[in-house]
Amino acid sequence: MNIEKDRVVSFHYVLRDAEGAEVERSGPDEPMLYLHGHEGIVPGLEAAMSGRAAGDRFTVTLSAEEGYGPRHADALQRIPMKAVMTRGKLKPGQVIAVNTEHGPRQVTVVKAGKFVVDVDVNHPLAGRALSFEVEIVDVREASAEEKAHRHAHGPGHHHH
Repeated sequence: MNIEKDRVVSFHYVLRDAEGAEVERSGPDEPMLYLHGHEGIVPGLEAAMSGRAAGDRFTVTLSAEEGYGPRHADALQRIPMKAVMTRGKLKPGQVIAVNTEHGPRQVTVVKAGKFVVDVDVNHPLAGRALSFEVEIVDVREASAEEKAHRHAHGPGHHHH
């Protein structure tokens, strides 16, 4: 079965930066899961997945625009410390999670005070060319519920 809109895809990946350094990877027994055609992964990777099938392995290099987008120099915000989900002393350059009206979001600490923290709200990988090494594990039809929710659900579970 080939990957196309409304199919659930599970895959393993290794993400590398432009210099070839590993940034992250899927867990050995925990492939990434997404609903194809619903913007669940970065646009360039989703486009590279189209038409492929379980067992396929490939590498794709994405420009910043095809990945997490360009960096915006004016994307700085001052937020109250109570919105910070990460505990402990904050340091400039540290990637932390903050609670927003749209759920948790990763930001980068610019300066931390006692009651507020200045953060860069660009995605930590914005503005960077990235390379994904991918192994497609499985492709299946999405359930009606997955299509209605516009995302994949894990095996036997409804994940939000």
